[in-house]
Amino acid sequence: MTDDIIGLEFEKPISELEKKIQELKSCSASEHLDFTDEIRVLEEKCGQLKVQIYNTLTPWQRVSIARHPQRPYTLDYIRALCTDFIELHGDRTFSEDAALVGGLALFEGKPVVVLGHQKGRTVQDSMRRNFGMPHPEGYRKALRLMKLAEKFKRPVLCFIDTPGAYPGIGAEERGQARAIALNLMEMASLRTPMICTVIGEGGSGGALAIGMGDRILMLENAWYSVISPEGCAAILFRDAARAAEAATALKLTAPELKALRIIDDIIPEPQGGAHHDPAATAEALRAALSKHLAALQSLSPDQLLESRYQKFRSLGTWREGELAQVIPAAPRRRAKSQKIANS
Repeated sequence: MTDDIIGLEFEKPISELEKKIQELKSCSASEHLDFTDEIRVLEEKCGQLKVQIYNTLTPWQRVSIARHPQRPYTLDYIRALCTDFIELHGDRTFSEDAALVGGLALFEGKPVVVLGHQKGRTVQDSMRRNFGMPHPEGYRKALRLMKLAEKFKRPVLCFIDTPGAYPGIGAEERGQARAIALNLMEMASLRTPMICTVIGEGGSGGALAIGMGDRILMLENAWYSVISPEGCAAILFRDAARAAEAATALKLTAPELKALRIIDDIIPEPQGGAHHDPAATAEALRAALSKHLAALQSLSPDQLLESRYQKFRSLGTWREGELAQVIPAAPRRRAKSQKIANS
């Protein structure tokens, strides 16, 4: 960890060792003393400690990394991955919601629609963006962009990073639940490829409202769950302080969700998290998006819809004795118009 990286609680042993190494290097330069052997020993010890800590992260520690204030956000990835980005604003019904951003861009020279949750860096920006928690107008804007992508046959790239949809009175009055439900219904029938990537927090319906894609990707240290660990602990244990215990029970990490077949791919992060090397993380994300986008664009719209339907219909497992079984997908019902046309 460098001096400009904010350390987390479980990273304190690493920070202390790196501080000692830096002090020895400074002393060696100013006092003209040779501490080469001592520095080498400490650097080896620090490297071993990093491997020990980062290779055995608990779910709660991954949640902490996903919430790191220096972690790259949606606009950071858009700037790194896309060119000619033109941000589009407003839901054409109520107002602009800065917690959800999106627009037109070129990804590897090809036109796409990009959108995602956006948090702020400063206190003022965080308040303006409502800490990445969209109102109904944010999700209506997202749907407007998705339908625009469908009209002009552009793939949709979504970046998920929210604690959840905003639960305030105003949001409820303007139809928060309906906005999320409408997005789910429309995404299920969107006739263009859609790839959703959880880049940080994937909280509840606020994440799912832009997360029903043909491919669901996750960064290695992101989390994705029906509820936040604190919310789960408050409900189940009547104690939000037991969030770490709830995080373990929720199975919200990328490896756990991949094993459950909730997500399709895990994107590796640099040691310690994406904030340690945003450029390397963006390149890993670029490679994954390029691979999955190529596979999806080889499908016809009808094949795309059928594949998406089967993907979400097959989610859900139950355990009986020692056997885990997957719920078989039911045959897809055809629309009335199709039945009439075929009769």
